[in-house]
Amino acid sequence: MVSFKVVISALAAGSIQFASAIVVPDGGVTPHDQYSSSVGVLGCKIDTNRVAYWREEVDCDNICVEVTANNRSVTLLKIDHSGGAYDISFDAWHYLAWGDPAIEGKTRSGGHLAADYKFVPNENCRHLIHTASGKLPLMAANSMNFVSQCKVPGGPRTWVGENFEMWNIANAVCMYGVDEVCAYPDVSNGYNQPICPSGLGNNAILEGHEVWNIWYPSGKLAKALG
Repeated sequence: MVSFKVVISALAAGSIQFASAIVVPDGGVTPHDQYSSSVGVLGCKIDTNRVAYWREEVDCDNICVEVTANNRSVTLLKIDHSGGAYDISFDAWHYLAWGDPAIEGKTRSGGHLAADYKFVPNENCRHLIHTASGKLPLMAANSMNFVSQCKVPGGPRTWVGENFEMWNIANAVCMYGVDEVCAYPDVSNGYNQPICPSGLGNNAILEGHEVWNIWYPSGKLAKALG
């Protein structure tokens, strides 16, 4: 059985070798209709219609996965650890299954969709990240554990370790906080909290950064709450 947990090696970030396509286990991919990220990726700064919610832990290098079914392919950000399924965003699932997006009044339902997948260079998912810098947007207050695994002082380089950005936004669906970038702390000297212009953990109501879910099976848009 293939292990998907990346062992951080001495390879430079971006030098990983990518395997051939593998059959998605357990009957294939299933639709997921509520955005979440176990490592704190901000939904208001990515394309939430192109996310993989898989049982394997999110790692520091392989976060871009290409899924193929019915001679159609999508690239997805693998940024959530699910309870055991191989879920993908409902819109992505609908495109693979039927060839069109999940739009209210035009959706069709279904379950497991037989599919293949392979990890591809993370640059292939850069268009799914909507920050000006192109870096992976993370919650400053809640993503330090993940980042500290990917950015070890004196350790090997990883893609996440060199391509993340911390924001002073309090939850993954961007309901609270301040839309500002925070500085990563000097962990080599014992500091472990990001430095934010408005103070780390500001819980002001954040307007204009809504995350929208597409409900399964109706296709109805609904503001994400979390």
